[in-house]
Formats: sequence, C-alpha cells, structure tokens
Amino acid sequence: MDFDFSFFLVVATFVTGIVWGGYLWWLKISGQSFDPEKEPLLVEYARSFFPIVLIVLLLRSFLVEPFRIPSGSMMPTLLVGDFILVNKYSYGIRLPVLNDKIIENDEPERGDIVVFRYPRNPSIDYIKRVIGLPGDRVAYYNKVVYINGRPAKQVSLGRYRGGGQGSYMTGAELRLEDLFGVEHDILVQPGGSVAEGVYVVPEGHYFVMGDNRDNSNDSRFWGTVPEQNLVGKAFYIWMSWDWQHKGIGFERIGTILN
Repeated sequence: MDFDFSFFLVVATFVTGIVWGGYLWWLKISGQSFDPEKEPLLVEYARSFFPIVLIVLLLRSFLVEPFRIPSGSMMPTLLVGDFILVNKYSYGIRLPVLNDKIIENDEPERGDIVVFRYPRNPSIDYIKRVIGLPGDRVAYYNKVVYINGRPAKQVSLGRYRGGGQGSYMTGAELRLEDLFGVEHDILVQPGGSVAEGVYVVPEGHYFVMGDNRDNSNDSRFWGTVPEQNLVGKAFYIWMSWDWQHKGIGFERIGTILN
C-alpha cells in the first residue's frame, strides 16, 4: 500500500493542534474568554479531532499496529484476509515517518514473524519469517533450509487441505519444520521451481522467507532486510475475513502467532 498513513497522522495531529492551540493563544492575547457558541467551525473540528488523531498516532507508532494479509506467501500460518496485530516496540521504539530508533529493545530471533518495509520499495510493507540472523550462512536446497551447515528438520504431515481463502493450495505438501527450536507449518510443492543457493547474511541484516515456500517473494530473490526496515513482530490474529466464501473466519480469530 503506497499511502503513508503514519505521515497522514503526523500531519493531521500537527494541523489540528496548531489550529486549536492558535485559537486559544489568540483568545488569551486579545483578552477574550473561551465561548463554545462563538467558536469557529474549523476550530471546533480541530478541537474535536486533535486528541483522537494524537492517541491513534501514539498507539500506532509505539505500541501496536494493525495489518491485513494481502497474499498467500505465509500460508498455512496466515491466510489472505487475516487481520493481525504487530508489536511496534519489540525491536525498539522508532519515530513515526522518520523511522529513527530512539529506544533500544530486543533483536529479532530466528522464527519470528516480522513486518518490514520492502527493501526495494520501502513504501510497501511485507511480512515474512526470520530464517537467518546477522552472520549466518543460509542455504536452501531440495525444499530444506540449512543454517551454518545444519539442516532444519522437517516432518511431512500429508497433503494440505485448505478451506476458504486457502483452498487454492489444496494438494500441496504440509510439513512441520523445526527451525532450531521454533516449530511451525510450511507448504511445499514437490517438483515446483524454486530459487536455491547459499546466502551470507550481512551484519545488521536478516534473511526472511515465507512459510509458503514455493509461492513467496522473499530474501532468496531480492536479498536481506536491513535492521532499520523492521516495523515490528506479528503476534495475534484479531479478525479473519474470507472474501470469497463464508465471511468471517471465527475459528482463526484469537490465534497467537508463532
């Protein structure tokens, strides 16, 4: 999504604050008292909206931010139409729009599901799983991830039977992957074409992949994610909407992501 909602919130907070504050300052220097009956319509709107946009800006910038899943690259963990919450302080507090980190916190761990600004177009948000940490040597061959020469164990769970928005992947192989302590499901399509190779993760960068391994545009194709591009850690599905079939996916609401 190219529209920068953070920038809009900052501008809206600034404008409404200036209009309302400027009016109060003018009343003070002119020796007048505040009278709601004489308040200009523009000032009334500014007074009403300023606290709302300020609270939304603070919550969205420093605590949690909602996102909608637009593609199937993280299936079976996340489906198209899932609405998730992202923890904005997990990897440090950043200023809105400028994205400068002002408070340090934890660093991403292997297996985290992260939202980040796409390195080739930072106006677009992507969501993937962290596979490689700074300094790691990541290899991907025959549908298997290798970290520093060690394979991530996989157990086949049979054929995937997707419902609703996931139905188009029915027939793919469902596997349980143990990413060195973090277990999660992945989808693979035996015989499907996929990028393979060895990748060294630079310092301050992360190697990410989608759980839908043969249908994900990720670090195998465009490289690693710089630390400064991280937005936050996805942790919760608060709503799921099946646009084509049954409507609300009640069984997915409340899912904690891992």
